[in-house]
Amino acid sequence: MSNLLFYFSLFLIWFMLIYHMFLMKGGHSHFLRYRKTAKEWEGNLYILPKVSVLIPAHNEEVVIENTIKAMLKLNYPKEKLEVIVINDNSSDRTGEIADSYARENSFLKVVHTKPPYAGKGKSGALNQGLKNSTGEVIVVYDADNTPEPNSVHYLVMGLQNDPKAGATVGKFRVVNATKNILTRFINIETITFQWLAQGGRWFWFKLATIPGTNFAIRRSILEKLGGWDEKALSEDTELSFRVYNLGYHIRFFPAAITWEQEPETWRVWWKQRTRWARGNQYVISKYLFDLSKLKNRKVLLDLSYFLFTYLLFLFGVLVSDIIFVLNLFTDIQLSAGAASTALFVLAFLLYLSEVSLALSIEKGQLTVKNFLVIILMYFTYSQIWLLLVICSLFLESKRMLFKQEVKWYKTQRYKQSA
Repeated sequence: MSNLLFYFSLFLIWFMLIYHMFLMKGGHSHFLRYRKTAKEWEGNLYILPKVSVLIPAHNEEVVIENTIKAMLKLNYPKEKLEVIVINDNSSDRTGEIADSYARENSFLKVVHTKPPYAGKGKSGALNQGLKNSTGEVIVVYDADNTPEPNSVHYLVMGLQNDPKAGATVGKFRVVNATKNILTRFINIETITFQWLAQGGRWFWFKLATIPGTNFAIRRSILEKLGGWDEKALSEDTELSFRVYNLGYHIRFFPAAITWEQEPETWRVWWKQRTRWARGNQYVISKYLFDLSKLKNRKVLLDLSYFLFTYLLFLFGVLVSDIIFVLNLFTDIQLSAGAASTALFVLAFLLYLSEVSLALSIEKGQLTVKNFLVIILMYFTYSQIWLLLVICSLFLESKRMLFKQEVKWYKTQRYKQSA
């Protein structure tokens, strides 16, 4: 029995590793192609739609000014641009700072939410922003983001040249990547995610997931869907599933780049990632137990991916670790000792290959220092993530069992130079 469980757990782990390598190959291929696509699209003449940029902001005093300054530098006709800062029940100077810029720039306005619609989380703030917007295309940026000048232009260009695209998502990079070892871990994770989970899935399956920032979506779609789900902690993933259900796809177009701030302490990281994990687990439970909600069957690939990531892969790792440890202290007649060691080494080498390939795509990222960080990351960051998923599963199960109200955690920001 122990051998059967052990081999089954190894199968789950290796299935995920090989699938990730398959995605990474697709991500690298997409990287080699997307610039050619962007160049072709640049030559197409089309009427630019009016764009509303929504920036949900709750107590964002330390970062909101840099974000607004980035909006002022966007290369998009100002007469067709509407930037809306949603000051969501802030108790600091967020609203005051935003108002001062709005008085000097006619295309910038501030929405101050009021009870009972205030302070309920990002989804609620975005819904309030949507009600006060007039653009044909809705673009979302987090309050700590500084998008590059052409980002909105590229996001819109993706929608204009691809009628089947319900949304276009860009790429995000870490602005505080070299702050400490944690931000270096997050930077590597972020780059790998872009080209593995986004670029790879788009290349092979024409699938991508809306992130929390740097994406454009057609207003008509949001209105048809009734806006954002205010019960979802990962409103972006949940929205992605509903966009696919309408028959659209979501295009990953990395020409649109934004820079964002990441947690600089483990405490803040833990709270942020727990919210993300619980949000994705909410999406799994929402659709897994009622597959009739998935009108676009291609989305089953994404649901299966989340299921593997948050349940089956976790199960495989835990079972293999438990059996391996038990075998050290008692005889459970495990006959896979030598094989398990070889598979562990091969898994580690495969992990190094995947992440190194991802870093090679971004200029200046595949360095000796980062390679050493990758090795350390495998034995620390990746293992802590497993504990985080277990914790989030417990919290989300308890919330569902006792029908607790969803509580939103806002990620702490840090003062950055302009």
